Amino acid sequence: MENTETNKISNSEYENLITKAFNKKIIKEKTIVSGKVISIENDIVTIDVGLKSEGRIPLNEFSRSGQNIEINIGDKFDVFIEDIDSANGETKLSREKAIKQKAWNTLQESFDHGKIVTGIPFNRVKGGMSVDLDGVTAFLPGSQIDTRQIIKDTKELLNKPLELMILKMDKFRGNIVVSRKAISEVELKEQKKELLSKIEEGSIIEGKVKNLTDYGAFIDLGGMDGLVHVTDISWTKINNPSEVLELGQTIKVIILKYDEELSRLSLGIKQLSDNPWENIDEGIKTDQLIKAKVSSISDSSVNLIINDKYDGSIAMNELTWLKKPPHPSKIVNISDIIDVKVLEIDNEKRKIICSLKQMSENPWINLNKNFKINDSFETEIVNIVDFGIFVKVHDQIDGMVHVSDLSWEEKESTKILEGYKKGEKVKVKILDINVDKERISLGIKQLSDDPLQDFLNSNPIKSKVTGKIKEVNEKGLVIELKDNIIGNIKKTNLSKTKSEQKTERFAIGEMVDSMITSVDYKSRSINLSIKEIEVIDEKEALSKYGSSDSGASLGDILGSILKKKD
Repeated sequence: MENTETNKISNSEYENLITKAFNKKIIKEKTIVSGKVISIENDIVTIDVGLKSEGRIPLNEFSRSGQNIEINIGDKFDVFIEDIDSANGETKLSREKAIKQKAWNTLQESFDHGKIVTGIPFNRVKGGMSVDLDGVTAFLPGSQIDTRQIIKDTKELLNKPLELMILKMDKFRGNIVVSRKAISEVELKEQKKELLSKIEEGSIIEGKVKNLTDYGAFIDLGGMDGLVHVTDISWTKINNPSEVLELGQTIKVIILKYDEELSRLSLGIKQLSDNPWENIDEGIKTDQLIKAKVSSISDSSVNLIINDKYDGSIAMNELTWLKKPPHPSKIVNISDIIDVKVLEIDNEKRKIICSLKQMSENPWINLNKNFKINDSFETEIVNIVDFGIFVKVHDQIDGMVHVSDLSWEEKESTKILEGYKKGEKVKVKILDINVDKERISLGIKQLSDDPLQDFLNSNPIKSKVTGKIKEVNEKGLVIELKDNIIGNIKKTNLSKTKSEQKTERFAIGEMVDSMITSVDYKSRSINLSIKEIEVIDEKEALSKYGSSDSGASLGDILGSILKKKD
């Protein structure tokens, strides 16, 4: 018979059994429960969730991105039940999945109601940043980081809490997209609404220079940007807003126009001061001598600022008396303060036309007093062109030496010019002065005697000369009479007899006698003839040894002379 006493269970024991049985029923897989840390060994955390067996979770699941792990025995954590009493008798738990599950639920609620969430960027990735949202990784696109522009260096944002708005959630794919820009846009929208309620055309408001472009400056008015066009920055012409304004600078502007449909604000700065052109006649007159500041330089003119409020300009032909002036940058520099003469006030174009050269007397007026034709002087080469060289005659007068007046000997222009360099000192001779045309002609070869003329002075036309054959061609012979003195004998002038007018009778290097018949000064060549010598010799022979009516030919006469000699 069994002992009934041993089979009896106390009331407290019964309650415990009932409680354990109840707990086993309510703890289900794929749910989140609270568990207690009972041990931490070898980077493994053992958790008791009230089941038959404890669960083990890797220590790294208790860390947050960018934060140190803080965990102690007895701490309680929410964990996710993956499997109860698995095949190896263990309960599989996950701290990470519990965090993500709770976070997803919280984030979903924030997304549904448009609430702001806090995230910590922990990594820079292509196109943006990875953000930790209470254990869930979200993506922050670069375009959504800031309202003004895409931030190139996002390093400064790492591991710092950011207020964000959830733009997109896809739990199935584990995809969350957040935005910092969206929060700012909401704020800006409110600021813009408040700003537009206060402003009207003509009102003056303070703003900050946000961006500078070639065409104007964008001003941040607090909730809305406005544009000051480059033409509305200053009454004087400026090439770029950066000449006057700086990024971040706080300035006052006047509202010129508000386009409600385009939500566009047009602003002005120059309109805050009086238009100086309305009273220009009171301060500046034609022919007046004034001081001006060089604001910019182009290839054809110099731009000025006069009295800090008027635009002026000097055309190329009013910079210097030089016929061929250098680039304007060689005459003046930007920011130079110069004295100029007012030529014209153009109210329509709002520009004062000035002259720099008229601040000094025209040097051509008195040029004839200081320089005479045939005078020679040493000067400097200021420019070299295809047709000659320009040299300095006066501070504001250049003279030209044509290529044809550089050398008596060389004919090829390129070779002649190769012998000269810009800045080189040369001696020149004045050939002609034309004050009316503001032109002075100079020569270098004229400093020495013309070798061709010297030769002709000693050997005038009809003179008999001896020279060496330099070239034999189809047209005739080229004869070298003297160094750099060349003569030409045409084929028809090689002989009186047509049968003897053959170039093959002659060879290069042979010496020949010929007669000077004419001179081509342009090509600097002398025309020669052998035929003329034969004609003259025949006449002399007939005159000396025979008569025109004797009936004897030149051959007969010469033959009888030779017989007598024998």
